Amino acid sequence: MIFTAARLALADIFSPPFRAALWKTLGLTAVVLVALWFGIGALAEIVAVPFLSNLFPDDLSWIDEAGTAAGWAAGLLLAVLLAFLIGPISAIIASLFLDDVAMVVERESYPAAPTGTAMALLPGIILSVKFFGVVILGNLLALLLLLVPGVNIAAFFLVNGYLLGREYFEFAAMRYRTEDEAKAVRSRHGGTVFVAGLLIACFLAVPVVNLLTPLFAAALMVHLHQRIAARTGGLPAPGDGPARRVRGAGEAAPERRSS
Repeated sequence: MIFTAARLALADIFSPPFRAALWKTLGLTAVVLVALWFGIGALAEIVAVPFLSNLFPDDLSWIDEAGTAAGWAAGLLLAVLLAFLIGPISAIIASLFLDDVAMVVERESYPAAPTGTAMALLPGIILSVKFFGVVILGNLLALLLLLVPGVNIAAFFLVNGYLLGREYFEFAAMRYRTEDEAKAVRSRHGGTVFVAGLLIACFLAVPVVNLLTPLFAAALMVHLHQRIAARTGGLPAPGDGPARRVRGAGEAAPERRSS
């Protein structure tokens, strides 16, 4: 089930609707990174010049050049950090389009099932910030664990596999369920979700390809949630509460019991 979901997700990310989300994500990520580059450089120059002027009030001839140098130094430092920043920034931007991506997967791959409900604006913003925090936290923890002898690169996959698997599966489930219900489903299928999260972590570990991670992760977990639901009683109808269940495609109607 996991590898079928992964295969379908890989096919999805090269489809036209996904390419549209990808170009939007990459374009906005580039804008944010360029803005950070110039913003941090300008800030360093603005801070450096007054600081040096107060420190050396009698010798101003070289201060402007020093401020410019400070700006370029900050820009170079940011360039070094791009490898770390590009993943989290693209993740938070891509999270703005995850509902669109999920809707495409649900409509194209599961036409007989109900389409999930997109999050409202405020919960969507909170989810975007949460995704950003998870990616940052996962990478920081993995970086720290890499310093522990005997742990090394396994830490990256274990930490990111758990965190990314949990967050993206709950995102897919919350299109049909309350947050508590989504967490309960994820807990009941924790091993399956974790293995799927490891696949996301493997995707994240490949340079350049990792820019596609949010789209791949969202599609993978939508497929996985749909398939888990089909095996465990069907999907809740969005907006009708947890009691009403809608059978997935190909799922047999429940047998009536005679009284």
